[in-house]
Amino acid sequence: MSTPYPFTAVVGQTDLRLALLLNAVSPAVGGVLVRGEKGTAKSTAVRALSALLPQVEVVPGCRFSCAPVAPDPDCPDGPHGDGPGGARPARMVELPVGASEDRLVGALDIERALAEGVKAFEPGLLADAHRGILYVDEVNLLHDHLVDVLLDAAAMGASYVEREGVSVRHAARFLLVGTMNPEEGELRPQLLDRFGLTVEVAASREPAQRVEVVRRRLAYEDDPAGFAARWSGDESEVRARVVAARALLPQVRLGDNALLQIAATCAAFEVDGMRADIVMARTATALAAWAGRTTVLKEDVRQAALLALPHRRRRNPFDAPGLDEDKLDEILDRFPDEEPQDEPDPEPDPGTDPEPDPDGGPENPQGPDDGGGPDGGGGVPPQGGGPQDAQPPAEPAEAPAEAPEGAPQSPAQDAGGPEQAAVRAGEPFRTKMLSVPGLGEGAAGRRSRARTAHGRTTGAQRPRGQLTKLHLAATVHAAAPHQKARGRAGRGLVIRKDDLRQATREGREGNLVLFVVDASGSMAARQRMSAVKGAVLSLLLDAYQRRDKVGLVTFRGAAAELALPPTSSVDAAAARLEKLPTGGRTPLGSGLLKAREVLRIERLRDPSRRPLLVVVTDGRATSAGAVGGDPRELTARSARLLAAEGVTSVVVDCESGPVRLGLAGALAADLGGPAVTLDGLRADSLAGLVKDVRTAVTTPATHTTRRAA
Repeated sequence: MSTPYPFTAVVGQTDLRLALLLNAVSPAVGGVLVRGEKGTAKSTAVRALSALLPQVEVVPGCRFSCAPVAPDPDCPDGPHGDGPGGARPARMVELPVGASEDRLVGALDIERALAEGVKAFEPGLLADAHRGILYVDEVNLLHDHLVDVLLDAAAMGASYVEREGVSVRHAARFLLVGTMNPEEGELRPQLLDRFGLTVEVAASREPAQRVEVVRRRLAYEDDPAGFAARWSGDESEVRARVVAARALLPQVRLGDNALLQIAATCAAFEVDGMRADIVMARTATALAAWAGRTTVLKEDVRQAALLALPHRRRRNPFDAPGLDEDKLDEILDRFPDEEPQDEPDPEPDPGTDPEPDPDGGPENPQGPDDGGGPDGGGGVPPQGGGPQDAQPPAEPAEAPAEAPEGAPQSPAQDAGGPEQAAVRAGEPFRTKMLSVPGLGEGAAGRRSRARTAHGRTTGAQRPRGQLTKLHLAATVHAAAPHQKARGRAGRGLVIRKDDLRQATREGREGNLVLFVVDASGSMAARQRMSAVKGAVLSLLLDAYQRRDKVGLVTFRGAAAELALPPTSSVDAAAARLEKLPTGGRTPLGSGLLKAREVLRIERLRDPSRRPLLVVVTDGRATSAGAVGGDPRELTARSARLLAAEGVTSVVVDCESGPVRLGLAGALAADLGGPAVTLDGLRADSLAGLVKDVRTAVTTPATHTTRRAA
């Protein structure tokens, strides 16, 4: 087994270390979600935490880690006797993003269950993580069916397996820790709320801090055991302090003033539900115990708010987490601290940076230990501020916008009109359902019909590879004619491997939703462009909820550009959309060709994910760009190419005014999909948009009629 990187050797990342240590002191806090860019020691710090946890007393031989003093009465390995217990280190169990549900909750031996009638249960990762840490790297990429299982286990403290008439239940109380890069997509709100604390991490921009990160990492890679030995003293001190804080925790007093501070803070920041209040109370209590006090002070409540509230204030996936610290201080100042009792002098806090050591510590650091990490380093911005405090304020709507990279430097020279400043998006709304026809086999999601591992059972087939979902009736039906020939004598069926049948299920998949947005001068009226951006933002929200990948192609002037390659980060698409300037001619054909190229490349990367093309335009085509020729003919030819390749398309018609040319409708006919107005896109609109794209595919006669019009 490789030697883990020492927790105390992580450079800086004060808030991250403190949040992890508070959960070590009080697992009831509810875990930690670590958000940040790649290479900021997220995974390294989490993996190092398990070495600081006290050992766990368990019943010898119990696969479910029952405590000797209070064993689980429903333990599948029970009942347990009164013999002496044993001790083992606390486990840190990693849940891979691509794990199966059987690996997470456990698996039943189907052949033994059918043939012998016994509950032969093999525990999964939830059983392994009981009374330890369950770590999910890239938790935002976890499949929905695994998220559902985690939510159930976290809420109930137990895992229930109900399959093919066999029921198993075992305790599953664990410290849930997740790491994620927000650029790759956000978490479902239900799972986000299950994390007690959240921490934002970022790489340091100070050269001295980055040098120390590199120095320690290289020293660790050269001699992991020797490096760990040099930090063993610091590790022992922190481990002892965790044990002492756990012992002190039941004595910590949470006074009425502290409770009022917590309640007033949660109410003022308008967090949903009461979980935030409870988590803040537990965190403030753990902070007091960690500091060696038995009374919760205002400073504990303030730090608890900065760790527990930012991710609970988000109203949609485009809101950045964070708190207004001035507002927080104003709220807390209304309630003075209670008179503190006599307290022992607190020990130095390993979760925060100590006074500088003249010798620089075991590795003789050359710079201050306040930024970075072993695999990329980085100081932490003020915890309560969130990303918006670390970035410059947004430009006013009327400020000149910088042209995107690769776009013409002067659209006015090429194309009929000056570039206009970016316009803010209108208010988003709930959109009608758009889906891809047919039955896919893509990643699990919530948009189009697909064969999935979860959903309603539609039939049975011979398993291809490992059996995952047994179709019991089909298996019995396959085995029944052979019982006499197999010499069946007892009650159980004689089952052979060839008898087993896999259940085929139908559910929903996530698609690649590629937006092609017209940003030309014909769309540049401020009120009109605001409505268009609001519609696209609404579709992006819908894509987030349905677990789609999204991409953004824009066209204006003389060319089209890929503003955002296909990604799971819907908020990244929203940010690009918000900054999108307008102006110039309309190279609609170039935009469609760019979309075709993007879909071709993405088809090679992920052939099972089906695309949905959403073209947002008024249908005008005034430039052929670098291709040359007649713009309208290029547009029609490009659209027919996409239709011939089977790409499902929807045109959002942005034309306005009393006189309409119907150009967007003609484009939709060439694409083989429907055209819908901005008003018809609303779920509550009386203007009808068919629910499934396939029902609106036009006939050849309709093509002729629209083209003639």
